[in-house]
Amino acid sequence: MLELFEDIATRLEAGETVALCTVVGARGSTPQNIGAKMIVCHNGRTIGTLGGGCVEAETRKTTLEAMTAGGDQTLTFKLNHDHGWDDGMICGGQLDVHVQIFRDRHAAARFRALAAEVRSGGRAFFEIPEAGFREEIAPPPTLIIAGGGHVAKALATVAANLDFRITVIDDRGDFVSAERFPAASSRIVGPIDLELSKQPIDDRTFIVIVTRGHKHDEQALAAVVRSPARYIGMIGSRKKVQTVLESIERRGVPREMLARVHAPIGLDIGAFTVEEIAVSIAAEMIAVRRGTSTDAVRAMRVASKES
Repeated sequence: MLELFEDIATRLEAGETVALCTVVGARGSTPQNIGAKMIVCHNGRTIGTLGGGCVEAETRKTTLEAMTAGGDQTLTFKLNHDHGWDDGMICGGQLDVHVQIFRDRHAAARFRALAAEVRSGGRAFFEIPEAGFREEIAPPPTLIIAGGGHVAKALATVAANLDFRITVIDDRGDFVSAERFPAASSRIVGPIDLELSKQPIDDRTFIVIVTRGHKHDEQALAAVVRSPARYIGMIGSRKKVQTVLESIERRGVPREMLARVHAPIGLDIGAFTVEEIAVSIAAEMIAVRRGTSTDAVRAMRVASKES
């Protein structure tokens, strides 16, 4: 979302007219949630999505007309035979899309300031008073990857497209290079457990432990298991995981605290290759991020094996 705001600012600073289309209301079953956004440029190009299909096409058409002879407005779409039949999107719900037209540099400054505030770790609000819309914009969640090996590299590539701010830690400099992790905002070389203990960890932090050996995994887990991280996952076979958890429990870490560790890491989707393992880890992080029970997904996998 911050990229959308910065893109609007850049275009306004270049003298372009830009429209921002925001879903401000959603009732029933809809292809997008409240807050979804799409930019419409003066040349008809769109960035972002409102869910595709007729809704998006008609919003674009109406917005382009408003950019030349009109102004801000709210469009209401009833997702029935009128909007959605051709796309197979007869959801039965209703979607309200507010269209804002921006033409001046003052608006560019506001979007720049909002994005800068959030990127610096703060929180800001995006408001459309005339639509009764107010949205809190929080910093993207942080993903700390302990280890710079093959799985870490593949995971960073996937996570970069999921709006995670990525930090990679390894005690081998060659394994945390910008060439290996171009999407990482922070690449740290040093003892993994020590560097992990220095990181600011809160309930928007996801930690993935994929070091080169169970000794390093154990040290890394011990450094973060008491933290308020939203997600902690550790790679390894069930036997290795059990050995590591028992060792940490002997250090005095309560069993209930260890129970929140996702290990073996990732959803059981039958992953085999490094890239597939990265996808399974990312899928589990998404489930936690969105508040979906990973137990239910695991149960579905077990049921499919037994059927």
